[in-house]
Amino acid sequence: MLAKVNSCAIVGLDGARVDVEVDLSNGQPQFNIVGLPDAAVQESRERVRAAVKNSTFSYPYNKRITVNLAPADLRKEGPAYDLPMAVGLLLASEQINADLSRALIIGELSLDGVVRHTNGVLPMAAMARQCGLSTLFVPASDAPEAALIPGLAIYPIETLFALAAHLQGLQPIAPYRAAHDFTPETAPSYATDFAEVRGQEHVKRALEVAAAGQHNVIMVGPPGAGKTLLARSIPSILPNLTLEEALEVTRIYSVNDMLPSDSPLIRHRPFRAPHHTISHAGLVGGGRWPHPGEISLAHRGVLFLDELPEFDARSLEVMRQPLEDKIVSIARAAGSLTFPANFQLVAAMNPCQCGYHGDPVRECSCSLTQVLRYQKRISGPLLDRIDIHIEVPRVDYEKLAGDRLGETSAKIRERVERARERQRARFAGKGDHTGSPLQANGDMGPAEVRQYCVIDDTGKSLLRAAMQQMQMSARAFHRILKVARTIADLAGCDKIETPHLAEAIQYRPRRTA
Repeated sequence: MLAKVNSCAIVGLDGARVDVEVDLSNGQPQFNIVGLPDAAVQESRERVRAAVKNSTFSYPYNKRITVNLAPADLRKEGPAYDLPMAVGLLLASEQINADLSRALIIGELSLDGVVRHTNGVLPMAAMARQCGLSTLFVPASDAPEAALIPGLAIYPIETLFALAAHLQGLQPIAPYRAAHDFTPETAPSYATDFAEVRGQEHVKRALEVAAAGQHNVIMVGPPGAGKTLLARSIPSILPNLTLEEALEVTRIYSVNDMLPSDSPLIRHRPFRAPHHTISHAGLVGGGRWPHPGEISLAHRGVLFLDELPEFDARSLEVMRQPLEDKIVSIARAAGSLTFPANFQLVAAMNPCQCGYHGDPVRECSCSLTQVLRYQKRISGPLLDRIDIHIEVPRVDYEKLAGDRLGETSAKIRERVERARERQRARFAGKGDHTGSPLQANGDMGPAEVRQYCVIDDTGKSLLRAAMQQMQMSARAFHRILKVARTIADLAGCDKIETPHLAEAIQYRPRRTA
């Protein structure tokens, strides 16, 4: 007898419908799985056999069992097909009888029939709704995540026996009920606060501008000046995630099995700080079957690269395209996948290998050739894509020993939120080249820059002189206007004035003719 059950595969960050077809026939007893399964799916035979037997059902030892995972040209990976295979086996052997034409079943089985957690439940639930399915049977631990997608009846499954009893109408399982109200914390706790950073007021101002417009920033200074502390304080001044942004981030973390255990939804902007020994695939994404890298895990958040010149040059250069396009495309022989990568890059580096080039107190031990060689580890095209370049000098003893605290992150965040509100109102109804809503000045394209970054004659003269003296590219020209627009938003001004433009120009690296 033939039985069919709906399941789902993950392709990149999206769900793809998979039909689990189970056929029982006479012949030599075998259990074959076809349809391009990986090793984890092939091992499902043993898990399904033990789970069916230990759930008080009869296993058809004298039958030839064939499981087809259609479409056959789509690679299937992971143990999420255990539960639909077991249900299909029970249907084909006529031990249960149910109409599952509009139901989706996913879940890993243990040998005693307990249903375990599965990765990627959120995109699977989204696929079920798109395909017109109405019911979703998921592991009980994954029900809160699946309930983030409205319009589905979510049934939390503890064991294979409980699911079979529900389908037979013997012991109905109550649908999972969850509130869909998105209420992010108004005052989340952060590890560091800007008030604890002594001195560096001009750096704090630059980071406030970067947070308000989602601009990329690089900090250059000697060791111990506070670059890492400042970078780790940035999440405390970032605006809260919107519901749409939170669902985007949650989908990425769901596929990577990185969701927090206490919440099915990512409620705060990600902050990723990979070590400089990270591989190319770990940073950008990839592998034989591509998975998201750190730049995708930092989507809608911050990617902090400390000791930037120590990173692999190939990995850094590959970041050029994501910094511009806000997506990363990974091509393999089996196909091409695209992952979101709309992150804010925050980088920190020393001016030379010893770290004290240009320091007024400690003499640099590097030769000029060594200094140039160290700084050239970061290519010009990559630096040109960074909006704000800021020097972080040594902090004086008086500031370190003083009792006076700086401005708190909460006050800075209020100004950042007001600036972001102005930007969201300005860009209402507009989208970027990826189709996502345009929300921050840093995401503006040339058309938006021309429309919203208008400057007067005095500003044009100032910008012309800066372009000639500092040998800036056309990209740098647009980035200056974007930063100036953000500075004007922080000041509550509708137009870009000359002081806003002058502050934006000073954030460019000093390269004069």
